[in-house]
Amino acid sequence: MLAQRLFDEVNGKIAEVMATGPARDIEKNLRAILSASFAKLDLVTREEFEVQQAVLAKTRETLTALETRVAALEARNATTITTEQNPQDDF
Repeated sequence: MLAQRLFDEVNGKIAEVMATGPARDIEKNLRAILSASFAKLDLVTREEFEVQQAVLAKTRETLTALETRVAALEARNATTITTEQNPQDDF
């Protein structure tokens, strides 16, 4: 019982020193420095990245569909031009 109480007391003192000691100040200062450095790097959040990734995927799908439509229209136009009679053939 005495050992447990002594252990709890020592543990509490260590936690108190860590919370108010220089290690806590160093951690706080380091976080501030890193935050300022990241702000200068013009980074985006993961959420913003995922939104832009989804927009890009949708744009690629649309582009592929449009390329397919244009190819079909060009093919249809090419067959229409070759099957039409040349107006000079009537002379």
